[in-house]
Amino acid sequence: MTTTDTPNQKDESLLALTLRQPPANVEAEQALLGALLTNNRAYDRVSDFLAGEHFANRVNGQIYEAIARRIENGQLADPVTMRAELEHSGILASVGGMAYMAKLLSSMVGIINAGDYGRTIHDAWIRRQLIDIGENVVNSAFGTTMGLSGQDQIEAGEEALFKLATEKGNEGDFVSFNKALSGAISVAAQAFQNEGHVTGLTSGLRDLDKKTGGLHPSDLLILAGRPAMGKTALATKMAFSAARAIMDEAEETGEKPKGAVAIFSLEMSAEQLATRILSEQAEVSGERIRRGDIGQKEFDRFVRVSHELARLPLVIDDTPAISLSAMRTRCRRLKRTQGLCLVVVDYLQLMRPSVGTRPESRVLEISMITQGLKAIAKELEVPVIALSQLSRQVESREDKRPMLSDLRESGSIEQDADAVMFVYRDEYYLQQRMPKETAFESMEKYSVAMDEWQRKMSLVHNKAELILEKQRHGPTGTINLFFEGEYTRFADLDTIHQEH
Repeated sequence: MTTTDTPNQKDESLLALTLRQPPANVEAEQALLGALLTNNRAYDRVSDFLAGEHFANRVNGQIYEAIARRIENGQLADPVTMRAELEHSGILASVGGMAYMAKLLSSMVGIINAGDYGRTIHDAWIRRQLIDIGENVVNSAFGTTMGLSGQDQIEAGEEALFKLATEKGNEGDFVSFNKALSGAISVAAQAFQNEGHVTGLTSGLRDLDKKTGGLHPSDLLILAGRPAMGKTALATKMAFSAARAIMDEAEETGEKPKGAVAIFSLEMSAEQLATRILSEQAEVSGERIRRGDIGQKEFDRFVRVSHELARLPLVIDDTPAISLSAMRTRCRRLKRTQGLCLVVVDYLQLMRPSVGTRPESRVLEISMITQGLKAIAKELEVPVIALSQLSRQVESREDKRPMLSDLRESGSIEQDADAVMFVYRDEYYLQQRMPKETAFESMEKYSVAMDEWQRKMSLVHNKAELILEKQRHGPTGTINLFFEGEYTRFADLDTIHQEH
C-alpha cells in the first residue's frame, strides 16, 4: 500500500527546501583567519588551494585576500600591520570595525589545524558551486535558457561539472626526485623487456615505434595532411594495431582486455570505417566490396576476417560535429565501464567547442579544442591522436611536403601537441602531372616526356612519407612507408627486399 503526500505536506516540503541555507562554516573561516593573523606560517598550509572567493562570508574572504597580499610580498600580516589597510578600505565597517579583529584572534586555532580548517572552507565552497550548477540545470530544463536543446543542456551541465572538478583548486604537491627516478626506471625496464623496446602502445609501424617508443599516455599527437593523402587510413591502421596488441596481451595473460580503442569519426560513418579496416585486413578492394564485385573465395575471406576483427576492443562513435564536452563525457564513461587505452579523432576541424562557449574567432575555437583534447589525454592518461587538415598554401609550392606553418587555423595546435606528424605521398601529385599528347609538338617529344614521367612514377609507386616534424620527447625525421591504394593500406617499407 502506497501513501501520497497531502497538498499541505508538499507545501511544507517545498518551504523546507527554500529555507535551507547553502553549506558554509563561518566559524572555521574565523578560526583560520585568527591563526593566520597570529602566525603567518599557517598560510603555507592553505595557500596552494584556498582563495578569497572560497569563503562564504564576503568580509572574511576580503580579509584573507588582504592577509595573503602582505605575506606574498614578504611583509608581516598581524593585527597591527593590517589595521591601517582594513580601516582605510572599509572592509570591517559592516562587521563592527576593529572589534571584529579581536573576535578573530579569540577564535584562532593552532597552525597544525590550519590545513584542516582550510579544507573545510574549500569543501563548503564546492558544495555551494554544486547547488548553483543544479539550479542552472533545473532552470534550463524549465525552458528559461533559450536556444539550447535538451541534449545541449546535458552537455552544458556536464561541462560545468567538469570545470568545477578540474578548477576546484590546485591541491598537488612536489614529487620527490627519488620517486620520479623510480617511475623513470620502471618505464625503462618495461622498454627493455618489451620486444622492439616499445614503452607505449604500438602504432603498428616499426620505424615510427623506433622513433617514438610507441604511443604514450597523456600525449596529444597531431596527424595532418592534405585531402587524399591517407590520414584516415593511417590513423585507422594505428588504432587497429593498438587494439590487436591489447587483445593479444589479454589472450596471453588469460584476462580481459585492459581497455578499448575509441575512434571518433566525424567525417565517415561507422560502416564506412569498418569497411576500410575489413578491406585492408582481408585484402579485398573496398570499392569492389561496395559494388558487390567479388568472388566466393574473396567473400568467404571477407566474412572470416570480419569474425576475427569483431573480437577486438575497438569502438567507433560517428556523431557528426561532436562537441568537446560530449567527447570528454563519453571517454570518461568508456574508461569507467570498459577501460580506455587510445583515442583517435578524425578530424579536429569538424569538432565543436564545449557547449556554452562562444569563441571570438575560428583560430581561438580550434585552440580551445586542441587544449581540450590535451586535457582529455592528461586526465584519462591515454594517448590522443587527432587528425588535422592542412591549408591550401601547400599546393602553391613546388615542394609540396608540409611544414608546421601549414597547419590550418593553427592557433595552439603546434604548441599543445606533443608530436606533430605529416603524411605525404609524392605519387599523388606526380600522377596529376602525367604528360598529355596534345601538349607536345611531336610524338617523339611526347614519348620522351612519358618515359621520364613513368621513370619518376616507378620511384615513388606505393611509397609514402610520414614526416615527424615535432616530437617533445624524442627525435624528428622522415619515416618511409609502404602504401597500397587499392586497400588504403599503410605498412612498413622493406627497403632491403623491395624487388620482391
